[in-house]
Amino acid sequence: MQEQLGGLRVLLTNQRRAAELGAALARRGAAIVDAPVLSIVPHADDDELTDRTRDLIADPPDVLVVTTGVGLRGWVEAADAAGLATDLLAALADTQIVARGPKAKGAILQAGLSAAWTAESETAAEVGEYLLAQGVEGRHVAVQHHGSGDDGLDALFADAGARVTPVVVYRVGPSPDPAAVARGIDLVADKQVDAVVFTSAPMAAEFLDRARSHGRFEEVVAACHPQGDVLAAAVGPVTAGPLQAVGIEPIVPDRYRLGALVRELVKALAPRAAARVHTPAGTLMVRTRAAHLEGRPLPLTPAGLAVLRLLAQAQGAVVTRAAILAELPGDSTNPHTAEMAVARLREAPGLRPLVQTVVKRGYRLDVLPDDVPPENVRTANMLPDEVRNDPMLDPSRPRAEQGAHP
Repeated sequence: MQEQLGGLRVLLTNQRRAAELGAALARRGAAIVDAPVLSIVPHADDDELTDRTRDLIADPPDVLVVTTGVGLRGWVEAADAAGLATDLLAALADTQIVARGPKAKGAILQAGLSAAWTAESETAAEVGEYLLAQGVEGRHVAVQHHGSGDDGLDALFADAGARVTPVVVYRVGPSPDPAAVARGIDLVADKQVDAVVFTSAPMAAEFLDRARSHGRFEEVVAACHPQGDVLAAAVGPVTAGPLQAVGIEPIVPDRYRLGALVRELVKALAPRAAARVHTPAGTLMVRTRAAHLEGRPLPLTPAGLAVLRLLAQAQGAVVTRAAILAELPGDSTNPHTAEMAVARLREAPGLRPLVQTVVKRGYRLDVLPDDVPPENVRTANMLPDEVRNDPMLDPSRPRAEQGAHP
């Protein structure tokens, strides 16, 4: 599992559940960078939530929309801390409770209440359509929100004639670490992370606003462009909205869950994570920012890492000097530059016998064929360099053209 995202860096912009999301990605080998753009006001310390709970106990709603399971559980916990849980549950006993998805329904049942209807699509739009079809004019509708933004439900019901009471279980505040956010913006703009993850629309919008004030908005957008180097990911379509508005198309899981988001990230990032080949010296893993030979880290410069990645991706085929030059920084057209880069690469422990010169053609890695037992190939490769580097041994050449060596 650690090989899936090994060597990749992922920037997290959330505070709530950041540890859970980060741990899931770290188990797959990713290095996590935290840059929480907003803070969360804990529900137990939120006087506004307590006041709203007392209001609803005194004036129970006809309809309650539960948007998230964690939100309802947090509300009940906050009510319990204020000594109001029993009265709240009693006030909601005769209320028509609508769940925005199975998790919300599960929390409703856990609280000892019943769900009259569940939106299987887990979208606010389906909830709105259902209740408008029933009619909400003159009814008291309470909507439990999950921190920021109401997905348009409050205005939708109010326009249809309902009396709406929003219940915000937790609220957002300023970033707990503005310096970390600034560093995170720089990392994205400089393409020093492989992905940036958003779990709410306000966080996405705030991150973009911070990038503007930091003077790096255009660079952030360019880095997160579909053809850019930084993958943007959003937990759902609402979260993706602010990003799409500026031309960023994030990946979005089919199910709006952190687990599904992690799976989509792994699927999208894994091809970037490593070029993996089997060699006579062991398994070589070349990742975005590091390389390991049989589990041992290789001390490589960025240029050396780029050349080694190119060779590994070729899977034993010849890589021309021109291709190597194209991977190196600068605008050099001198073939000697490629030769020097390869010479420095060979200085890394274990690489000298693996990086082979193919005369007049380029370079290749000594890669084991998948269908040959490793012990046999290791024996066959125990040859002097002048023989091993003979172009006639190039496996990319037709077998009839390969020379016979003792």
